[in-house]
Amino acid sequence: MRLKWIATAVAFGCLAFQAPGVAVAQDKPSDKPTADQAKNNATDRQLMQKIRKAVMDDKSLSTSAHNVKIIAQDGKVTLKGPVKTEEEKTTVNKLATDIAGAGNVTDEITVTPAKTKKGS
Repeated sequence: MRLKWIATAVAFGCLAFQAPGVAVAQDKPSDKPTADQAKNNATDRQLMQKIRKAVMDDKSLSTSAHNVKIIAQDGKVTLKGPVKTEEEKTTVNKLATDIAGAGNVTDEITVTPAKTKKGS
């Protein structure tokens, strides 16, 4: 039992080790904001909340559009995630721009149409 525990600990340690300067497939470019990098200051939180409320209040949007990631950093907003149509992409972008202001929104939303069932 003890030997099995040691072998597991060694294997896990090897998996957790990464040599400096070696890229890993999961590494993301540091210049692109992600949701976990959103600032925790009151202004950015309020900005994200206002945009989220506007998106959720628009009942014409799909669940996918309601779940678009909204990331605010120093008053700049990035929108990420899939929506079902180009119209939804435009609507979410407009809602965010109306709140954050022109030039403060980066749209990284992708249009991913719903998959159709085979035989339909």
